[in-house]
Amino acid sequence: MWRRAAALLTTLVLGAACVPGDNARAPGPDLRRVVTLGPSFTEIAWLLGAGDRLVGRSRWDRTPEGVVAVAEVGDAIRPSLERIVGARPDLVVLYAAADNAPAVDALSRAGISVLSLRVDRIADYLQALDTLGTLLGARPRADSIRKELEGSLDAVRRLPPPVRRPTVFVPVWMEPPMTVGAGSFVSELLDLAGAANAYRDRAEPSFTVAFEDVLRRDADLVLASPAAQTRLRESPPWGTLRAVREGRWLTLDTLTMSQPSRRMGEAAAALAAEVRRLVP
Repeated sequence: MWRRAAALLTTLVLGAACVPGDNARAPGPDLRRVVTLGPSFTEIAWLLGAGDRLVGRSRWDRTPEGVVAVAEVGDAIRPSLERIVGARPDLVVLYAAADNAPAVDALSRAGISVLSLRVDRIADYLQALDTLGTLLGARPRADSIRKELEGSLDAVRRLPPPVRRPTVFVPVWMEPPMTVGAGSFVSELLDLAGAANAYRDRAEPSFTVAFEDVLRRDADLVLASPAAQTRLRESPPWGTLRAVREGRWLTLDTLTMSQPSRRMGEAAAALAAEVRRLVP
């Protein structure tokens, strides 16, 4: 599912609580070789000043600038154990999903510390930031990043609300149709921006839906990248959706909304400006 989302909108979802492996090692300089398998994890490690300790990343991890120089060790879901072990890591950080459970078990048996994280929501990103800040001996830096992010999100919360709160459909995949629910940071950013996710009644981060239900909900706006907008306009039956037919788009900026990140406040502010421009 994650790989599908990445193919359409780069990556919309990653993440929710953090569960360290039973064999987690001491924090700080003892963790000299780290593999991070997921864009949010790799970004956090890099921002914490641990870029020189990264010896592996997933193929989806491409920001901040400089991360691409870190060796790619495969996918983030069902990762290549051979390539990870070959990197000789002290710690592996990966997405806490059922498909990754065998990798967690295998790496732990190999004597490698494993940290399983889910970062679906804003609060989860902040928790991951705190956890990695402690493990990597960079808690002051983590606290600074947290304060900056919380401040930028609070600034959006204080904006005067729009005249009305439009509903927004977020297409994650076209066939079968997939979208995000209230368990996704994207839904939270829409709420902060003065809009409402058309599927806010669903608790999951992402899930498959029937096109007929999307049509029935008749969202006011569609949040999609420019490339996805073109595909939706040109692909039946998507062109029959009122918002698509009328060109009522919120443009997804893949630099700020491709995964939970330090730039979520910036993304919320941009969405808020767009919502107020589009709502009469």
